[in-house]
Amino acid sequence: MSETTTALVTGANKGIGYEIAAGLGALGWRVGIGARHDGRREAAVEKLRAAGVDAFGVPLDVTDDTSVAAAARLVEDRAGGLDVLVNNAGVTGGGPQEPTTVNLAAVRTAVETNVIGVIRVTNAMLPLLRRSASPRIVNMSSSVGSLTRQTSSTDEFVTGPVAVAYAPSKTFLNAVTVQYAKELRDTNILINAACPGFVATDLNGFRGVRTPEQGAAIAIRLAALPDDGPTGGFFEDAGVVPW
Repeated sequence: MSETTTALVTGANKGIGYEIAAGLGALGWRVGIGARHDGRREAAVEKLRAAGVDAFGVPLDVTDDTSVAAAARLVEDRAGGLDVLVNNAGVTGGGPQEPTTVNLAAVRTAVETNVIGVIRVTNAMLPLLRRSASPRIVNMSSSVGSLTRQTSSTDEFVTGPVAVAYAPSKTFLNAVTVQYAKELRDTNILINAACPGFVATDLNGFRGVRTPEQGAAIAIRLAALPDDGPTGGFFEDAGVVPW
């Protein structure tokens, strides 16, 4: 990939998303900073530019068709195309999330952003990605979406807390990633799911043990895969995450 590679990162105004954008920018790439909140998005763009990143703001609410369509037009107008999409925006859905007492609105919220939002953004950006020489899609998942880990351990550090909205939304996202890989297997688009590890962000009340920069590393690696790289996989720093 050349220095003219253009990437779009959703939810990029803070946390892991910001560090993904910073890391891709450090490769010499142009990076679209997708975020809903105008002030935080532009503050992130300003900070990245001050660090030497070729960053531009992309107003983007992944739950809104009109917003996503406008974002696709903006990326094309501003950059002329798109090479890499990192679907990072995500929510927990709110708590508590014990299955027997959960408010169903929490489940809907998690799925709307973490799954449907990814499909919405991916499909809107695909016409641009298809024109790229080496298109990549990275879906930010979580090891709590691993059914193998959920059923083979009682260690909350491995499984996360009981969360009938958030954890299954990541399992759903993993399955969606596989379906895209199957449909796109005869194209040059590589699409994979990434687990950043237990990162200290506002999503978990900053209880994580890894930094956002550490959490961003796997996404950056998958975004820069060679043309013979894997597709339809689920990866963390240590390698493949079991489904």
